[in-house]
Amino acid sequence: MAPNNPLPCGALVIGAGAAGMMAAARAAQGGGKVILLDHEREAGRKILISGGGNCNVTNIHADGRPTLHGVERYVSRNPRFARSALSVFTPQDMLDWLKTHSITTVEKEAGQYFCQGTTESGAKLLRDALLHQCHQSGVQVRLGCTLMALEKKQGLWSACWRDNATGQVFESVAPHVVLATGGKAIPKLGATGLALEMAARLGLEVVSPAPALVPLVLPPEAQGTTSSLAGVSLEVCTSLPKGSVAAGVKKAPTFKAGMVFTHKGLSGPAVLQISSYMATPQSAVLVDLLPNDGTVEQTRQRLENIVAARPKASALALMEGLPRRLGQALVQELFDDRPLAAQPRTALLALVERLRRWVVQPSGTEGYTKAEVMRGGVATSELNQRTMEVKTHSGLYIIGEAVDVTGWLGGYNFQWAWASGHAAGSAVASALAKARDPMAPM
Repeated sequence: MAPNNPLPCGALVIGAGAAGMMAAARAAQGGGKVILLDHEREAGRKILISGGGNCNVTNIHADGRPTLHGVERYVSRNPRFARSALSVFTPQDMLDWLKTHSITTVEKEAGQYFCQGTTESGAKLLRDALLHQCHQSGVQVRLGCTLMALEKKQGLWSACWRDNATGQVFESVAPHVVLATGGKAIPKLGATGLALEMAARLGLEVVSPAPALVPLVLPPEAQGTTSSLAGVSLEVCTSLPKGSVAAGVKKAPTFKAGMVFTHKGLSGPAVLQISSYMATPQSAVLVDLLPNDGTVEQTRQRLENIVAARPKASALALMEGLPRRLGQALVQELFDDRPLAAQPRTALLALVERLRRWVVQPSGTEGYTKAEVMRGGVATSELNQRTMEVKTHSGLYIIGEAVDVTGWLGGYNFQWAWASGHAAGSAVASALAKARDPMAPM
């Protein structure tokens, strides 16, 4: 039961992750009491494990400008929705923010920036800086506290929450509530579908959630081969055939990046990226094992030239450019022990298909336990793109991974967290400042 005397505050931010901490600190700059609530006992746990402990904090291309294709690198029913927030709080703004907090960054790949620490991890430095900014701005941080109910009463939002350590139940009432509880990915870090549940209760449309940036699992009959290849990696191109692309996506990109065989199937950047665009976990994926070998016809001609020049060689001679173990597996699958001149041409053509147009038919994915993010979430049509406020429920904001905006690998999802958190926090700060001083600029 909630107490008889509710605790008033200016704003309540639920979720102390990347987006939530950014939103809370920004909101508090408008004056008034801001409470940051999280059911975990430690803030920003996902930040701490990201980027191998150094956190891929942003990507310079995720700034919302069409010329840099930032928005196109987000999966959503409406990828343009993200443009407003991303163009207001840009990757450069985040880099400047890090500099003011004495956090060094390093660009490891084109556009990808990581935090760098000396005595402790860069990710921890980032998390601690966000928390410090919250405390410095006057935010009351309540960790280990679980939201139990949220409803609107007499024009104010009423949130009933429990202190998990003491069991004591509190009720906070505020004109503004920010839902920043993230998605379902990595449940061991406390991920839940709370924001989606709350949104559904309020009658908001929720785009069906699914694991994204996730490894693929192959059928049992294929796992024997992939298991023997576990650890083998190479550069590939992944794409989706017609019929495999998720609803609402006009066209799935082709990703040229690394792929690694696992005991269960396939992983690596090229696989994780394409997984975000798959219609179902069982959708077919096309893999080009030799993306730098020209056209398919050129590959066929090159292999035929090898047969003509080395008729007495074994089929291993055709596996140039592939990791040794992968080449041996393909020979065992497609050829016999005879020399190249004695092999049927159908075997060579089958090899060309496997090398350049391997149709991977997964049995599923490794799910939320291994997914880096969640695809789907609260439909963008429900939100104001400048403020993240719910159009039909004034004073309620939804940000971060809970929204139907999912970025590529490489810092895009963190930049969306910073940008959407800054957008909602700025809107709340303006409203709180206006309430304190009606003459204050909005």
